[in-house]
Amino acid sequence: MKTALAREARALGFDCIGVTDPDAIGDAGLRFREFLEAGGHGDMDWLAAKPERRMHPRALWPGVRSVVMLGFNYGPDEDPLAVLQKRTRGAISAYAQGDDYHDVIKKRLKTLARWLAAATGDEVKVFIDTAAVMEKPLAQAAGLGWQGKHTNLVSREFGSWLFLGAIFSASELPRDEADIDRCGSCIACQEICPTAAFPAPYKLDARRCISYLTIENKGPIPSEFRKAMGNRIYGCDDCLAVCPWNKFAQAGREAKLAARTQLREPALADLVRLDDTAFRALFSKSPVKRIGRDRFVRNVLIAVGNSGNAALAIEAERLLDDASPLVRGAAVWALSQLLSSEAFAALAAKAINEADRSVRAEWEASDPHPEDRARARLEG
Repeated sequence: MKTALAREARALGFDCIGVTDPDAIGDAGLRFREFLEAGGHGDMDWLAAKPERRMHPRALWPGVRSVVMLGFNYGPDEDPLAVLQKRTRGAISAYAQGDDYHDVIKKRLKTLARWLAAATGDEVKVFIDTAAVMEKPLAQAAGLGWQGKHTNLVSREFGSWLFLGAIFSASELPRDEADIDRCGSCIACQEICPTAAFPAPYKLDARRCISYLTIENKGPIPSEFRKAMGNRIYGCDDCLAVCPWNKFAQAGREAKLAARTQLREPALADLVRLDDTAFRALFSKSPVKRIGRDRFVRNVLIAVGNSGNAALAIEAERLLDDASPLVRGAAVWALSQLLSSEAFAALAAKAINEADRSVRAEWEASDPHPEDRARARLEG
């Protein structure tokens, strides 16, 4: 049965498969509790909702007797770090440059689950990323890899580039041997993080993570992290890409997950002009679409401010009249980085009295030379 299951999984495009016990996550549940108590989840309230379901799979479904973990390789065909040197181009995380993996993989998980249910006569349930399942500890217990110091799964065969899915089964299936931690003394993922999001190995403070800041964070990007974001406009691959185990990785084979040409290194000048309609068209079927145009353009404007390209200032100035306060505030910061102190002060003197409270605060916080602004106001 298990051999046949693995054969069906590979026929559906899955690159690795393992089976474990629902209670095999060890102390991962306790570490998760500590993570929540420290507030490391930020505004991701869904993580804190009913944590016992994540800590104990049987609390999610009492009927589960086996957990089938599956990995789907999405290894990029280019170095994700290379685009960070191209300051007028946007860096989109490798996983988000193609179609949404939830849609691509869940259909295949359901197909495999139906096969398993028919073969065993027992009930099954399918989960991929959107339910209260601790996929990474379960994947390690099932032998797919180990949870590295960057808290993501590392595979000897696929490096840090695996999407994970789970099938809970009411059948008693043979277990695989758990993988072991092979990080050794390496701390490359800790050292490369632009925002020091790892307070210690194997611990993440999501509130400092660029992936969290650009995707989950609904408000302005905190000022302390804006420079460190560079040109990262959706997610961040630094800690994944630097892992030495990636020397064994291979490019993903699924065409639907392959990077679209227009999303590999998109020009900031094009992205900053997106209205809602153009945003939806560009990111159709993409995971980027879920954050909405305003949050995405907020991210792009931070990258514009970090670009060092004064020619982009006109694009930021155009967005000072945008309907979204989130966009207007980010445009202010971008201008503070691109304009001379005199030009910014003159612009601020003209705009600050007309701005709403949140954007006015951005003007004042971004003003590098308040005395110039005061002088410009008097002269104006």
